[in-house]
Amino acid sequence: MSSGNSLDKVKQLREITGVGFKDCKIAIDENNGDIEKSIEFLRKKGIAKASKKMERVAADGLISISEENNKFSIIEVNSETDFVAKNNEFIEFVEEISKIALLNSGNIEKIKESLMKNKKTVKDSLISLISKIGEKITLRRCNFIDSKNFVNFSYTHSAIKKNMGKIGVLLSLETNMPKEKLIDFGKQLSMHIAASSPLSIDKEDLDQSILKKEKEIIIEELKNSGKDEKIIDKIAVGKLNKYISDNTLLNQEWVMEPKKKVKNIIKEISSKDSLLINKFIRFKVGEGV
Repeated sequence: MSSGNSLDKVKQLREITGVGFKDCKIAIDENNGDIEKSIEFLRKKGIAKASKKMERVAADGLISISEENNKFSIIEVNSETDFVAKNNEFIEFVEEISKIALLNSGNIEKIKESLMKNKKTVKDSLISLISKIGEKITLRRCNFIDSKNFVNFSYTHSAIKKNMGKIGVLLSLETNMPKEKLIDFGKQLSMHIAASSPLSIDKEDLDQSILKKEKEIIIEELKNSGKDEKIIDKIAVGKLNKYISDNTLLNQEWVMEPKKKVKNIIKEISSKDSLLINKFIRFKVGEGV
């Protein structure tokens, strides 16, 4: 069998089974290019089971954060059940690829191709773990904040160990204040983000399609409630402004002191100094799955 034909067979086997390139290559070579025999070969090895599991929904799992020299990465790895999310082998896997995520600045494609301690790529190690544990496991998403000109913080909610839990937050502040003076505030604001789940920093950053959809919903609700057509627009504006306040970080009520907004707290802390929220990232396990 020519090398070109062999490669085509390997690609075909990968599409059918979802198994990694190396294992498919071995199966094709061992079975002289016979696809059906190669599938049987992989099934006997316990590898091809992974492909059917990939059809199931994985909405549990863990968020993991890694940090070094003011650089932070955050990653979500999903499993089907909380039972697997508490499995030591799963936890160690997440912990290792979290460190890989930091080294690759959160680039998920580079992460998948990176080698782990077992000398396999993350992608192939994932397939092996699925076969061994017996559940669908997915490397869902990853993000990163750099150290350039910013003071950064992180927070993990419901942590099962340091920097690993069900909700993770990265926070980046642009300021001329030393980090030592912002330790408490950085932690509190990260906790606030975890609890309040803002969609953006301020109104200008809010996705306009979200606002448009929300306005349509508000107007339809008001019409269905029998409100006078003449006052619907006025009421809708008020409700939309409330929605914006509730979902933009600077305009949210500060969880530590609800009578004040986040922007008021920032003003109090910074005084004559400069203190701006550059970026925040919030991951919650299974959100949107």
